[in-house]
Amino acid sequence: MTLREKYDLVVIGAGPGGYVAAVRATQLGLRVACVEKSARLGGVCLNVGCIPSKALLDSSEYFHLAKDHFADHGIKIGELRLDLSAMMKRKEQVVEDLTGQVRKLLEGNKVDIIHGAAKLAGSDRVAVTNEDAGDVAMLEAKNILLATGSTPFEVPGLGFDGRYIVSSTEALSFDAVPKHLGIVGGGYIGLELGSVWRRLGSQVTVIEMLPKIAATLDGQVSRSLERILKQQGFEFRMGTKVSKASVSDDKVRVTLVKDGNETSLDCDRLLVGVGRRPLTKGLGLEELGIETDSRSGQILVDEAYRTNISTVYAIGDLIPGPMLAHKASAEGIAAAECMAGLPGEVNYDAIPAVVYTWPEVASVGLTEEQVRERDIPYCIGTYPFSGAGRARCMGEKDGFVKLIAHAKTDRILGVHIIGPRAADMIAECVLAAEFGASSEDIARTIHGHPTFAEALQEAAMAVRKCSIYAS
Repeated sequence: MTLREKYDLVVIGAGPGGYVAAVRATQLGLRVACVEKSARLGGVCLNVGCIPSKALLDSSEYFHLAKDHFADHGIKIGELRLDLSAMMKRKEQVVEDLTGQVRKLLEGNKVDIIHGAAKLAGSDRVAVTNEDAGDVAMLEAKNILLATGSTPFEVPGLGFDGRYIVSSTEALSFDAVPKHLGIVGGGYIGLELGSVWRRLGSQVTVIEMLPKIAATLDGQVSRSLERILKQQGFEFRMGTKVSKASVSDDKVRVTLVKDGNETSLDCDRLLVGVGRRPLTKGLGLEELGIETDSRSGQILVDEAYRTNISTVYAIGDLIPGPMLAHKASAEGIAAAECMAGLPGEVNYDAIPAVVYTWPEVASVGLTEEQVRERDIPYCIGTYPFSGAGRARCMGEKDGFVKLIAHAKTDRILGVHIIGPRAADMIAECVLAAEFGASSEDIARTIHGHPTFAEALQEAAMAVRKCSIYAS
């Protein structure tokens, strides 16, 4: 065992939460080490999550446009062929480039990068095992930040085999387009990966036990998304549970249960995307006595991201809240600032959420259902993209913007967008929420013409028709 110098902070995990926290801590004058068990930095997001999935979504969208929409623009091509291996190679290159940039970022900020499996060896010590080097290093630290992320949730009876019954990781690297892809779970993971393979030619069946897809979305948006995806060829089995799945003759037979009746579905591949759970195995939480939620397994922290052990902090998917990369990054910055004696914090009312289907879906703040549950007086303004000149120029007329404001104060409570460029448009709404803006603030802000963002301005103007008459 080797003993290394003492650090002000040891970060365990080099994903969007961990590496951002490490950089911010060095900017604040702390001596930092970042421990990562994988050869490539960047965590789940950069390696097998956000980045490769978006690379495939973009590539598959180009294929879809060439196949179904280029002719509308007067662009005629010959026989269209798919080179899936080239598409996968491009995806891997994007991942390699970005993970390499993370390494350069950490090295440029003088963060010591240590590869190996980390385990808490005390309130101020981290043991790092590097099996390749046959070495165990003991790192001393004033503070320790846990940022190990999450792993796909495995459903009983649907155990992953890595080939036929797969998680999102394997669904990013199929060696051939499945003829029929079954997806268990109608959340953003299943819908995004389903979109990739549907565009490339798969028959896609989504099995969801709830009555609506993307259950956390505003109900009106969720219904519109389901309708549009059906038009794209998705099949949905709503209110349906999966009891088991078995593999035989290169096929997966899925047993479905709805209203007490049992049926079966045969597919080539089955993606199980019902959610993720905190990745805490092997960290030594129990030995150190770190408190976790008995149901979710999430680590309990205070407003400074400190666990019940005062020198140990946790962020990202390990703690309560949405499992989003940008949420983890914000928490990483806040945690580092708290360690340095600054007032770091995250405004959880202003965290955007995005579903990268096409059209995209993006939201911030409360849904209409949540506003009703809280008995808040509210007004709604909506505007369809079919009324926006830029959207019509692109032939993207599906979707709308929905803005919810307090009926008496006009303060923005939530914004929900389904349509082209929604992922980028939501940034203006997040800024408005952060500053406590009103719908009138957005309505009176001049937006460029013609742009997609004009639909947001029009929705804000529509709110005024309601709120000026609110009692």
